Amino acid sequence: MTETTDLAVLEIKPEQAPALYVPNGLEAYLEQIRQQVNEVPDLSTAKGRARVASLAAQVSRSKVAIEKPGRDYLKRLKELPKDVEAELRRWVTECDTLRDEVRRPLTEWEAEQERIAAEKAAEDERLRIEAEQQAAAEALKKQIESDHEMALLLNDKFDRDAAEAKAEAERQRAAHEEEIRRQAAEQARIEAEQAAQRERDAAAKREADLKAAKEKAESDAKAAQERAEREATEAQERAERQAQEAREKADREKHAAIEAEQRKAREAESARLAEEKRIADEAAARAANEKHRKAIGTEIVTALLGHTSLTREQAIEVLVALKDNKIPHTGITY
Repeated sequence: MTETTDLAVLEIKPEQAPALYVPNGLEAYLEQIRQQVNEVPDLSTAKGRARVASLAAQVSRSKVAIEKPGRDYLKRLKELPKDVEAELRRWVTECDTLRDEVRRPLTEWEAEQERIAAEKAAEDERLRIEAEQQAAAEALKKQIESDHEMALLLNDKFDRDAAEAKAEAERQRAAHEEEIRRQAAEQARIEAEQAAQRERDAAAKREADLKAAKEKAESDAKAAQERAEREATEAQERAERQAQEAREKADREKHAAIEAEQRKAREAESARLAEEKRIADEAAARAANEKHRKAIGTEIVTALLGHTSLTREQAIEVLVALKDNKIPHTGITY
């Protein structure tokens, strides 16, 4: 069994995070760890068991080394929508301020033009009234002159009537001039109020547009934040699920390797026991054969001693000669 060296220390730099913490982005690191723990220590020894524990601890340290920067990166992703929303809010405010500042000369010019137009209308009305008054005065003057001539021809009654007519005409002229001035002032007031109302309506519309844009920006930012959080949660759940599947697969592979090693050990032990049995059986067979041969030899020696005049030593020499096939046409059947 060959043991690998300790797992290399894994390190994730912040600039690597966007490219790594994506679906299957950490597969290369997983493969690296798998290769480094691809060994089956001998569990029957203390050293082998310590090696298994060491490998498992090193995998845990590698897991933390990859997970911690990933968690930090995920935290930055969750904070990003807040920064985007704040920057968009600042952008809208600054642009609105700049827009109003840029348009202020035009707004002031439009207001000035409306004021000038109102003053011109009032002036035109005044000139029209003065022209009417001038015409009325001329007509009155002619009437007076005519009445004066008539008065010179008529009696005192006509003089009194003429005086009354002149007074009435003067009263009517003054009343007409007053009415004209009142109408001009009323018209100028109405036009000024209309101009002010138009400016108020324009300001209200600008405020409504600004509010709608702000609400839309906030809604878009909120939707982007929710989408980012949802995607981050899904990515985390997917990563955890893949990590669990990888751990389960590694456990299965480790158990399979241990079982294979144990099976090999059992097979080796069975082969050793079978060999020992074969050797023992052969030794027992040899011992039994030797015992059998000795019994037959004893019987032959005993028979020679009983049926011949040979001594025991001579009988044994005959047995050896028979056993070694040195006497023709004779032999020993065991």
